Amino acid sequence: MSDQVLHEFMSISKALGDTSRVRILALLEARPLCVCQITEILSLAPSTISKHLSLLRQARLIETNKVGRWIHCRLADVKMNHPAMGARKWVSAAVTGSSQLKSDRQRLRDILKMEPEAICRRQLKRKNRP
Repeated sequence: MSDQVLHEFMSISKALGDTSRVRILALLEARPLCVCQITEILSLAPSTISKHLSLLRQARLIETNKVGRWIHCRLADVKMNHPAMGARKWVSAAVTGSSQLKSDRQRLRDILKMEPEAICRRQLKRKNRP
């Protein structure tokens, strides 16, 4: 096993070692999402979401794109034989039927009906509460 393959394996393993990161991957299977939408669904602090996204990016499981003030996340465009693709397929098959992911998908449907600005305002209000 080459050092590069070992590094990729460890990076992917670390990324998949947290329930929130697996939930993010499952959400992104449906469509690209803005970071504010992911934050709203998972109900975590923006700094926590940022750390999770960073680890998923390092593992080449997701990609991000900044458009103005919005950061959009999507599943990474990797070759079919890349370890990240195998990991994504494994996660998808393993968590199918999870009640948490079903709940996340329902929240996603509700959140997609909202304007991103409204989501950001809502998150700011929560952050500024005493």
